[in-house]
Amino acid sequence: MKKETQKKFLLWFWGLFAGGLLFLVLLFWMISMGWIGYLPPLEELQNPKNKFASEVFSADMQSLGRYYRKENRVGVPYQDLSPYLVDALISTEDVRFYEHTGVDTKSFFRAVLLLGRSGGGSTLTQQLAKQLWSPRANNIFERAMQKPIEWVIATKLERLYSKEEILTMYLNQFDFLYNAVGIKSAAQVYFNTTPTDLKIEESAMLVGMCKNPAYFNPIRHPERTMARRNTVLGQMCKYEYITKEERDSLSALPLDIRYHSVDHKQGLAPYFREYLRLLLTAKEPKESNYSEWNMQQYEIDKYEWEHNPLYGFCQKNTKPDGSNYDLYQDGLRIYTTIDSRMQRYAEEAVSEHMQDMQKRFFREKKNKSYAPFSRDLSKEEIAGIMNRSMRQTDRYRNMKRAGASAAEIEEAFNTPQEMQIFSYDGIIDTIMTPLDSIRWLKYFLRCGFMSMDPHTGHVKAYVGGPDFAHFQYDMVNIGRRQVGSTVKPYLYTLAMDEGMWPCDKTVNDSITLIDGNGVRWTPRDAHTKNRGDTVTLQWGLQQSSNWISAYLMSLFTPEQLVRLMHSFGIRGQIDPVVSLCLGPCEVSVQEMVDAYTTFPCKGIRTEPLYVTRIEDNNGNVIASFQPRTHEIISETTSYKMIHMLRNVIDHGTGVRLRFRYNLRGPLGGKTGTTQNNSDGWFMGFTPSLVSGCWVGGEDRAIHFDTMAEGQGASMALPIFALYMQKVFADKDLGYDEFEQFDVPDWFDPYAGCK
Repeated sequence: MKKETQKKFLLWFWGLFAGGLLFLVLLFWMISMGWIGYLPPLEELQNPKNKFASEVFSADMQSLGRYYRKENRVGVPYQDLSPYLVDALISTEDVRFYEHTGVDTKSFFRAVLLLGRSGGGSTLTQQLAKQLWSPRANNIFERAMQKPIEWVIATKLERLYSKEEILTMYLNQFDFLYNAVGIKSAAQVYFNTTPTDLKIEESAMLVGMCKNPAYFNPIRHPERTMARRNTVLGQMCKYEYITKEERDSLSALPLDIRYHSVDHKQGLAPYFREYLRLLLTAKEPKESNYSEWNMQQYEIDKYEWEHNPLYGFCQKNTKPDGSNYDLYQDGLRIYTTIDSRMQRYAEEAVSEHMQDMQKRFFREKKNKSYAPFSRDLSKEEIAGIMNRSMRQTDRYRNMKRAGASAAEIEEAFNTPQEMQIFSYDGIIDTIMTPLDSIRWLKYFLRCGFMSMDPHTGHVKAYVGGPDFAHFQYDMVNIGRRQVGSTVKPYLYTLAMDEGMWPCDKTVNDSITLIDGNGVRWTPRDAHTKNRGDTVTLQWGLQQSSNWISAYLMSLFTPEQLVRLMHSFGIRGQIDPVVSLCLGPCEVSVQEMVDAYTTFPCKGIRTEPLYVTRIEDNNGNVIASFQPRTHEIISETTSYKMIHMLRNVIDHGTGVRLRFRYNLRGPLGGKTGTTQNNSDGWFMGFTPSLVSGCWVGGEDRAIHFDTMAEGQGASMALPIFALYMQKVFADKDLGYDEFEQFDVPDWFDPYAGCK
């Protein structure tokens, strides 16, 4: 009886075993055929659809930042992984990694039998399959079903990829929290280093996170994470990747986290990165998408689309499969002309000077009821500006959408509440009405600065404002302001190109011009003590005389000056009026810097070049960019202008560069101040660098009340000076303070007057 029972048991056991085995064979076969579950097609297995952030590099190969939607992932090749990282991963997650073909059978059956409660058993290849293709399981039964699917995918991956490629894909795919997706982002976020340079203990900590990044979070749970790191070090010792002595000494070390959050508002060149993003993702401009008042911008965008290959790059170019490039997930590598050192010097110069200017502005406006606005404004005019600013806020738009009445909105904006406000000394916790917070931000002066190589067009530094986190409006390319006296070199260029010379003379006296409508116009001038004197044109430019500019304007038509200015690269609207000689037109900093490259380059204007090349995720060059140049004036005219603009620095309105900032080498430049001190400008150049700076209020009604503080020589020139001091002091940059302008020996600025 016992034998018969035993026989039946064995029959049932082996029958069930065979049936189970047959079931598993059929299960895996049906999975491999795609009849059960989801099996990616072979093409997708051969080319997993990893979404990689695009990365922006400086000319000196520093990472400036990345573009991504959700995942800050940048792929790295196997050779860029620290060997400690690989050793730690294998010894901890999959010690038989180099021996199996995708599945560790023993661990797999343990996971199936325990319905996933073991939490492990998966090889690195299976974990990669899960990361790439398995959705989140809602219960242990769904997870148990996913295991055989991952097994099939893992075995296919092992046939398609080498072990090194699988390791690399795994580390590039893993989410290490805090927007650190992939090992490159994790190394940067937690240790401010690269995967290549990760130390043993750093590698061990990051590998330790792979078990459960939320549980072993080094920021929230450092003790727990440190214990996990030491467990990984123990595993490395167990499998002889490190010695016991190394394990013990490394386990005693603190985590030494050098954490910094990943935020596009932080880091070097945030204004530049944002402008570059807008350029790359721009769509073909359609006139119907522009308001009537914005037709000028439509014409500018249309020109850019037709002539600038970088503008709308992602829309104009396609991948091998025919789809457009996606800046946020195609892992493009964008190599810019920005020099990280010069960018840092520019940002430091802006920060130093703007903080000083802000203190002066607060001091001037202290206890003034009209502050931060001009004393010339009435209460009604100030109220109108504040009301327009209120309507532009998200708070106003949200309340309006929610159906709030005008009275309710006004009450909300005038009700004090707790808030944080910006200051150069740090964020301030305070109680203030939303309307007062708008007024508070208007106190802060804005600025724009750009520096470029006039010969190559390479933009070396780009600062669109004083603080991108709080003032994101870009005053280099997006903002346009009146240029004041920095327009005068264009007028003098017109005169020089028509045969006049710096030494030509005229009487310094008031002059009245009549415009095309018969309206009389008589400019004022600050140099009344020289009234009636016979002066040279050179003197007129170096002293920025309005009377001499008006005299030159009388010799030409406004249309001639407009045409020349457009040839200089100024694309916005320029009204052909006689007062144009004093700069009422609105121009961007970028356009002004572009235009001034004409002078040191023998009459050849060089357009700004922001990017030299773009590579795809595999390192293939998909686009390269060359500078675009335009012949504007004759070489002789450029020599005349260099001579006169150098005199502006040596003897005129820019002379404080010499006596206050001790810049001794050859320099040319021009200051500019608009009516009521609303805008302060300075354009400066050496033989190898052209730079431009604007400083002013958010609204033209926000400015210094006094000329001493509000002129371009006080507001904008110091930024150029501080920047050039830093550039010349850094000998590694290769800029020689005493480099001479390329003016031939035969040129004599007084030849036309002898």
